[in-house]
Amino acid sequence: MPCDVKPRFLVLYGSQKGQAQSIAEGIAEEAEERGLVADLSCMDQDEKYNLEKENAPVVFIVSTTGEGEPPDNALQFVRYIKKKTLSNDHYKHLCYTLLALGDTNYADFCNCGKTIENRLKQLGAKQFYATGYADDGIGLEVVVDPWLEGLWTAIKGTLSNMASDRTSHFKGNGPELHVETSDSATPDDQLNLLSIADHQKCEAVSTSVDRDSKFASATSSSASAVTDLRPAISTESPDLASPPCVGASVATSAPNTQSQDAGVPRVALAASLTHSMLPLSESSLNVPVLPPPYLDVSLQEGDTLEQMAGPLNKDTLHHVPISTAVQLTRGDSVKTALLLELDISAFPTMTYKPGDSFDVFCPNRPAEVDELVQRLGLQNQRNHRVIVSLRKDTKKTGAVVPPHIPEKVSLLFLLSWCLEIRSVPKKALVRALVEHTGDGAQRRRLQELCSKQGAAEYNLYVRDTSLGVLELLKAFPSCSPPLSLLIEHLARLQPRPYSAASSCLRHPGKLRFVFNVVNFPACSGRPAGRRGLCTGWLFDLINPGLVFPGKADSSGSPALPKIHVSLRPSCSFRPPSDPSVPFIMVGPGTGVAPFIGFLQQRENERQNDSKAAFGETWLFFGCRHKDGDYLFREELEGFVSSGTLSHLKVCFSRDSREDEESITSAAQPRYVQHNLLLNSRHVTDILLRQNGCLYVCGDAKNMAKDVNETLMEMIKAELQVDQLDAMKTLAGLREEKRYLQDIWG
Repeated sequence: MPCDVKPRFLVLYGSQKGQAQSIAEGIAEEAEERGLVADLSCMDQDEKYNLEKENAPVVFIVSTTGEGEPPDNALQFVRYIKKKTLSNDHYKHLCYTLLALGDTNYADFCNCGKTIENRLKQLGAKQFYATGYADDGIGLEVVVDPWLEGLWTAIKGTLSNMASDRTSHFKGNGPELHVETSDSATPDDQLNLLSIADHQKCEAVSTSVDRDSKFASATSSSASAVTDLRPAISTESPDLASPPCVGASVATSAPNTQSQDAGVPRVALAASLTHSMLPLSESSLNVPVLPPPYLDVSLQEGDTLEQMAGPLNKDTLHHVPISTAVQLTRGDSVKTALLLELDISAFPTMTYKPGDSFDVFCPNRPAEVDELVQRLGLQNQRNHRVIVSLRKDTKKTGAVVPPHIPEKVSLLFLLSWCLEIRSVPKKALVRALVEHTGDGAQRRRLQELCSKQGAAEYNLYVRDTSLGVLELLKAFPSCSPPLSLLIEHLARLQPRPYSAASSCLRHPGKLRFVFNVVNFPACSGRPAGRRGLCTGWLFDLINPGLVFPGKADSSGSPALPKIHVSLRPSCSFRPPSDPSVPFIMVGPGTGVAPFIGFLQQRENERQNDSKAAFGETWLFFGCRHKDGDYLFREELEGFVSSGTLSHLKVCFSRDSREDEESITSAAQPRYVQHNLLLNSRHVTDILLRQNGCLYVCGDAKNMAKDVNETLMEMIKAELQVDQLDAMKTLAGLREEKRYLQDIWG
């Protein structure tokens, strides 16, 4: 008797940092639990799928990187579908849905997803379920969870329709997300899109369902009812060492709030990372499915391993010395800004241009590594070799040993240079930690934090505070995860990018950059504040030889160390190649860094060719205090004196407004966007009539957004157009590479 063939669909992902891939893998895993087969492929694995002949539904999960660009592993696919030689009915046989990941703190939100969606429609593909636009700026799960919830109904409905009649229209009936398309649909048709633009809609979708998807619940209405996780009178809990039944939520009983822990009554007077209050503390919880373990990890004693002093990929790195370190701000400034100069004279391949940036490779802090080793109970095996392989019994779809886990390295090296141990624990990791937590109250709280009902508290206490995995483990002392779990869930330790703040023409053989020492304040789960990983590491390295404002460099200062760096050339964030083109720079605080390189290069060009025509240059700079953190003040004023910088517009947000100038001034600017408004006529003339360029560098969450909104208001007023037309004008400037941003979150 032949076996029943399970209904099949295709999942394609394009992922830069692993988030889209993780969601796609979760869909594939949950499909099996729901009696479906999901063929999972990365978009660049075109040997594994063929959309030209695909007759099953296709689910795209794609992120956006850089300046609205596709992830590296989706670039080939995007280039193919954008070919003009493809006919309008090329994908008329295809039905699809798409989840786009992005961040509204950056320009071109979800641009890769929008590009793919628009092009698929132009090529005749039919959409069976609404697109989801998830915003990492406020939490992907706000959109991802309800989108995934409705996906399963939509897929099953589409598969059923396709099985009964291959020529019928595709329909998707997900909760609150009903989408029905027809052959007459055009690329401009507006579907019922799920995005963060309408928070009420998201909340309605989230609360209208009584079961969750892979990332918000493990319960299928056809398999079992949602398990009641409300607190029971008993403080006993089921043994969580055993995996839950397929398709069922993890069953626990929350401990009584009066239960004893080490002789101390546990009475939560206020909500915190470790304690919840009503109604969450007595709510039924929908928790995610336990992620299937997929790695075997062992520690092997043997010959003493050579302890490497830096990252593994030394072939692409340069170990360069720091020649100078100067503090640019006064000691009483809120932020500490430092300028470092690297000596790259021995590295002829490190040729950079203004606008380029470079990566600094730093290790995790030794004290934190030691603490994590002790927490894992491996202090006596810190120098043992780590052996990582795939579990033979793993149920994880497409499981592979993470490529950032090298062979033949010690545990100490692995935790120092390979894993981002400060990364914010994702909900999948929090869910996995539940299985290794002994105390009932702590176990319940971890379940709350990874549950659908506890999403707001996860954001408040974990995500928004940038809580690291070590800090989470400190807060839950009865949690003792194995090393394999951390290797499975922690991302690769990423290098930190910095903009070049110099020009090779002005400083041959040197590379300068500027940064603020980042500080994370104390919070629930972090009793004491801590410095940023890379900026704190750099500060500790150069502190003995640091030169302070107003003090000459001492020849007796200790020699400065070397750091590992690699160049990251920019394709577009450069001054205009034609010197006659006017351009505007907006860079408050350390955002001024790349523009120092711009102006140094421009000054050198003017000196070498006095007869050439040079366009106007404008710089809008701002800081807190004129006397405390006005970075590069003397150099900027020198650019004005030499004529290199046509207009320098500065503002100071925290200086007293009571001086005579502020009283008599009609409009005293406080932030760079205010100065832009004051100079609206000149700015819009340069952008709209002189074909000039605008560059913005700095904070993405506040400054860059405010500048963008200000520009729209200026365009509306100048051209006498509405908001939509102003947005289209700005979008046109971006497409022409005349409105460029180098921003960070």
